[in-house]
Amino acid sequence: MGSPNGGIIGVVNPTSFGKCTVTSVTASGPLTTQPGTRLVDALVVAGGGGGGGTGPGGNSVGAGGGAGGYRTSCSISVCGATAYPITVGAGGAADNSGTDTTFLSITSTGGGKAGSGNNSIASATGGSGGGGSGTTPAPGAGAAGNTPSVSPPQGNSGGTGAGTGGYVVGGGGGGSSAVGANSSGASAGNGGAGTTNTISGTSTIYAGGGGGGLDARGGGTAGTGGPGGGGNGSPTTGSAGTVNTGGGGGGSGFACGSPGPGGTGGSGIVIVKELNKASGSWPLSAQFRSRKQGTWVQTQCSVSVDYLVVAGGGGGGGNSGGAGGAGGYLTSFPGGTKITLTGYGPVSFPVVVGAGGAGTNFTARGVAGSPSSFSTITSTGGGGGGSNNGAPTGGSGGSGGGGAVKGTGPYPNFGTGNSPPTSPSQGSNGGSGLDGYSGFFSSGGGGGASAIGGSVIPGGCGAVGGAGSANSISGSSVSYAGGGGGSSENGGTAGAGGAGGGGAGGGPGATPATAGTVNTGGGGGGGSQTGAAATGAAGGSGVVIIRAPGPASISASPGTNTVTTLPAPAGGCKVATFTVSGDLTIS
Repeated sequence: MGSPNGGIIGVVNPTSFGKCTVTSVTASGPLTTQPGTRLVDALVVAGGGGGGGTGPGGNSVGAGGGAGGYRTSCSISVCGATAYPITVGAGGAADNSGTDTTFLSITSTGGGKAGSGNNSIASATGGSGGGGSGTTPAPGAGAAGNTPSVSPPQGNSGGTGAGTGGYVVGGGGGGSSAVGANSSGASAGNGGAGTTNTISGTSTIYAGGGGGGLDARGGGTAGTGGPGGGGNGSPTTGSAGTVNTGGGGGGSGFACGSPGPGGTGGSGIVIVKELNKASGSWPLSAQFRSRKQGTWVQTQCSVSVDYLVVAGGGGGGGNSGGAGGAGGYLTSFPGGTKITLTGYGPVSFPVVVGAGGAGTNFTARGVAGSPSSFSTITSTGGGGGGSNNGAPTGGSGGSGGGGAVKGTGPYPNFGTGNSPPTSPSQGSNGGSGLDGYSGFFSSGGGGGASAIGGSVIPGGCGAVGGAGSANSISGSSVSYAGGGGGSSENGGTAGAGGAGGGGAGGGPGATPATAGTVNTGGGGGGGSQTGAAATGAAGGSGVVIIRAPGPASISASPGTNTVTTLPAPAGGCKVATFTVSGDLTIS
């Protein structure tokens, strides 16, 4: 009599023929498995916590809500053709925690509510903890994450709020892979980063914390939401967390008007992948049936890559305006820690290339550049240059913007670089402008990836932009992320842009400022004082470059992005260059 194992001797282990079916459950209800499914993988994300509101008169501002709990589990035993109940947690309204998400024995806890200025509401624990409100003299503390405790942890703690100079800022909500940032000076804390997961077939980030709110009268910046759906903080109404990511809501603030509410947390999600899997002995009849039905097990792809991620440069300020700061510069090449990409191929990973910020005239600071991102890496846009008649202080960012000419100060008036802080640093501070009452009208240079922007000394010349950094990840040495040059009047010389695409400042005789070079992240030059030349120039767009080993199979979309193979001695490495946002696909 023939063996039921087809002549193979060994332990008979259960097989699963789930056809690699992936189901994303965005609202509560049952999931019915395929008839042949015996094993599943699952991602379970709870609803994010709501952002904090602002107290009357702006005396206290809201923090960012904590992300919903993030949990995964592999090879869970199930039965085929069976309905399993799923509860998808809702995001918390302003000043409220998110609700839990459950599947089988897995429960992810809702994100903790943020600290709020409304009736002095304290932050709450949760999957990730809410940030602490901004109050004086005793700022609110962030709440603990991973509550109740599970292993691996489902989240992190929120950041602490602050009060400075009579004005207040909120802390960031915790994210699934990073704590929420504490407030710093006049700037609110950013939300903690979420976690990337490819169970759906596309690389997606979930469970980012919300950014803290601020009192705009302090001159700082609101906290940005953590990657993974965290809502941005605001001087008015906090932004909501993204639906079905579990992102925390952004905190609200105060901007010389009625106080606003915090943002709602993002709802949770459950994603279930029904596996094709066999181990031990596998009857030949089952192998034949799997082949015939097209349910043969897929191959898992894995490749470790180097990266260069440069954000968009900041725009220059106007009317003796400061220069824009360079976009944030983060890289693993050469010799740094690579990113390992995995998934059942082919699988795509989103790439975001940040735009350069616009230049401005007279009353507003130059527009900050937009961030660039790939996988878990996010580089922050460069800070805008200060403008003479409105916002003389340079903006913070990947690298800080330069300060404008201003008779009333404050001095120094440079923008802060490496904001939010990364290690290694993503950029440098900008330089300060010169007091207009001295008779000279010259502005500060924007910060660059490797050097601070120049500050003006008496003599009438605009300050130079900070130097960028050279990198040969593409196979050739190219400089990126140079700061813009400052403007000058009264016979002086405009400042040159920093090496790495920084634009030159505007000068006497209606000489206009020049824009940062596209796809370098260079800052825009500051505008001078005459006619159209008084407008600052735009920052250069960013770029993302990914370098994979020769045997890897990668592609880039859309078609404006390219993949090239390097000649010896680079060993045939493949380089994907993204000049616009798109997807990297491995197979």
